[in-house]
Amino acid sequence: MQTPLTLSQLQQQVKATLAERFALPLWVVAEVAELKVNYSGHCYLELIEKGASDGVPKAQARAVIWRSHYPRIASYFESTTGQRLEAGMQLLVKATVTYHELYGFSLQISDIDASYTLGEMERKRQETIARLKAEGVWEMNQTLPLPLVVQRIAILSSSKAAGYQDFYQELSQSPYRFHTDLFEAVMQGEAAESSLISALGEVAERIDDYDVVVIIRGGGSTSDLNCFNSYRLCSHIAQFPLPVLTGIGHDKDQSVADLVAHTALKTPTAVAGWLVDRMQQIEGWLDGAALTLHDASLNLTRNHLLRLERNEEEIKNLSRRLIDLQRSRLEQYALRLPEECGRLLRREGERIRHLESLTESHSPSRILRLGFSVTRLAGRAIRTAEEAPSGSTLEIELAEGHITATTK
Repeated sequence: MQTPLTLSQLQQQVKATLAERFALPLWVVAEVAELKVNYSGHCYLELIEKGASDGVPKAQARAVIWRSHYPRIASYFESTTGQRLEAGMQLLVKATVTYHELYGFSLQISDIDASYTLGEMERKRQETIARLKAEGVWEMNQTLPLPLVVQRIAILSSSKAAGYQDFYQELSQSPYRFHTDLFEAVMQGEAAESSLISALGEVAERIDDYDVVVIIRGGGSTSDLNCFNSYRLCSHIAQFPLPVLTGIGHDKDQSVADLVAHTALKTPTAVAGWLVDRMQQIEGWLDGAALTLHDASLNLTRNHLLRLERNEEEIKNLSRRLIDLQRSRLEQYALRLPEECGRLLRREGERIRHLESLTESHSPSRILRLGFSVTRLAGRAIRTAEEAPSGSTLEIELAEGHITATTK
């Protein structure tokens, strides 16, 4: 049986083996899970490696940058990348493997390759761009129609941000009325991505209240703005149902959020100026439309007046012609009236004479002259013998004279 080792003996052997095997520093790629600068000036880190498919940590180690190296490394890294060392970064570090009987395995970092971090950031940025394009959402927000008048604005920012104050002041100084609602959001650091997505969700619940969404913040380092290259946030912006305007305040490069937004401007003040300029353009258009309407109204009125004048003259001419025509007819009737009256009188005279002749032919006197007589009983003409009983006194009227007779 092999002689057993004490725990300290085993750890000393491990320490010696690691010291022999890794005598020289190594370049190691890892992600910073935690970072803390001690009051003493030492920087303590927790490094991890995540699985490519599921993002679950597959390796973990403690690391330290001693205060003798940390100021130089941190200063160079920030000046090169434009961002401070912080959790979530992918680093390429030069480290020495160490082992301590009490504290176990750790790495002592003596240098960091800043260019690797820059490249990693750009790689992730390009991955975000490629993924959004592959999903077909890259230009979705850019193709949304912008309302003609943009006055109702949902703002994603921090109320304490100088950029928000600049934006609000610029709008307040304009002669136009804007309705703005601030949706508070964290604008930098690890919490920024989730905070901004949550704020977009709040705006989406009131989507009918707004014309556009404005995302603004002041300037900052590259790391401060790195959340605006994240896939999740940029995917939400690209597919948001309202036009999104950005004024993130980074003069060097455009973030992916700027690229997928409807309109990207450099600063919050520039966004406010763009909104004011748009209102001025609309006002100018309205002034021009009002002038055009005024001129069109004058032309229309003038044309109708001319038409009325032409119609008035035409009515006068028609009236004169109609009066002349009626006068001519009256004159013709006046000329024909005596002749027609004479003809009518002659015709009526003939008819009267005919009626007279007819009447004369049926008169009682004429009938009596033909040999007829009228027999009356008590002054009443009788027609049958039965009407005159025997002994009646009758009056017989002849054409000339009367006879009194008694019936038997």
